[in-house]
Amino acid sequence: MSGSAGALAERIADRLAAPVDPAVATFARALADASGAQAVLFYGSNLRTGSLEGVLDFYILLPGNQESAIWPTVSYHEREHEGQTLRAKVATMRLTTFAKAAGGELTDTTIWARFVQPSALIWAEDDAAKNDVIAAIASAATTAARLAAALGPVSGTAEDYWRALFRATYSAEFRVEKQGRENDILSVNAEHFAGLLPLALEAAGIEPGLDGSTLSPCMAPVERAQTLSWWKRRQRLGKPLNLLRLVKASTTFEGAARYAAWKIERHTGMPVKLTPFRERYPLLAAPRVLWDLSQHRRLRR
Repeated sequence: MSGSAGALAERIADRLAAPVDPAVATFARALADASGAQAVLFYGSNLRTGSLEGVLDFYILLPGNQESAIWPTVSYHEREHEGQTLRAKVATMRLTTFAKAAGGELTDTTIWARFVQPSALIWAEDDAAKNDVIAAIASAATTAARLAAALGPVSGTAEDYWRALFRATYSAEFRVEKQGRENDILSVNAEHFAGLLPLALEAAGIEPGLDGSTLSPCMAPVERAQTLSWWKRRQRLGKPLNLLRLVKASTTFEGAARYAAWKIERHTGMPVKLTPFRERYPLLAAPRVLWDLSQHRRLRR
């Protein structure tokens, strides 16, 4: 491992060790025991705020190599804690698949874009599993940094490159987040992103060209072209792949309509009325909700 790669892995390991509420750790351990997991990651706004309100977000990483055709499997869980109902959205997949996706080996755009953002490794089966997760998250950082350099300006601040990255990945997926979401990510996670890009670029073998707060990544034209070609394929397949995942989730995600309504109102301010039809057939109800959302956004412009 090169010095820059080792420094990135050390930083990632430190970030993954972020403390969490004991109730979250207990919830994660229960999920791990029930699924036979190798590791459990916790991410999302609740990690940052420490709140137990809303929906907790977990990734359950399993042993083995045989993955379902459309991954991850998404499920909804509740757990009572001191008179309070804790709610969790759980994505489950193989650790080996997670590592490949984080390294950009698969057509997926969600894993490396999500896990270059803050997360916590709150349970691991053993040191080997822990180290595999650290290596995967470090790969997510280098994958994201390489694309950020290819999409961003010739020179600019780290925030300029991260904005270019998140705008591109959001546009490649079905998202309900408001415009400018990338700015929110960077502002509320400023400490996490501070100094991350030059370190990840160096680990990816790209000289960051750091001069004060200005970066000028030294990316050879052929590498930039290859990276953009790699991205265009994922960009083209992003929405179809996400649609397939939504279809699958509609069959496994108990309480999907309630979760989706909460998510949409939280991120856009538009209340979603839950009818018996929408509760029972969330996928069939989705087109009308998306239409209502488009009208809501148009009126707010």
